[in-house]
Amino acid sequence: MRIGQLSERTGASPRLLRYYEEQELIGSRRSPNGYREFDEACVDKVLQVRALIDIGLPTRVIRRVLPCLDRPRDIHFSDATPETLATLERERDRMAERIRCLVRNRDAITAYLEAVRLAGRGTPHAPQGGERVDGAGVGRPDESDGARVG
Repeated sequence: MRIGQLSERTGASPRLLRYYEEQELIGSRRSPNGYREFDEACVDKVLQVRALIDIGLPTRVIRRVLPCLDRPRDIHFSDATPETLATLERERDRMAERIRCLVRNRDAITAYLEAVRLAGRGTPHAPQGGERVDGAGVGRPDESDGARVG
């Protein structure tokens, strides 16, 4: 597929896709007319790269980890530096915290919806601003003290 098609399927701009290619996160081959052509597997790889960038991994780490992610639990670095290991540990811990927060928020929303349905009322009032849902929060800053809720 050409870069425009890959862009449409992944939501990444052509410019961003060229950057990923420059960083050796994805690869393409050139057609006789000079256009980049990407394999179908690039769709998943771009989505994976975007997710890893979203959690804060730098592209230099993603480049090293990405080939290993096709095989879960099979990440090996022949030359892992203490900096790389520390970065991966930090990101693993950040992911775990985000997962805990998402689970708490999901559970709070589920409890809220169940309570509304059990009450048999029409449309519930929607929480406002930093208002807590079921005392557990919805993962947004609580405006009263600036602390993170959830």
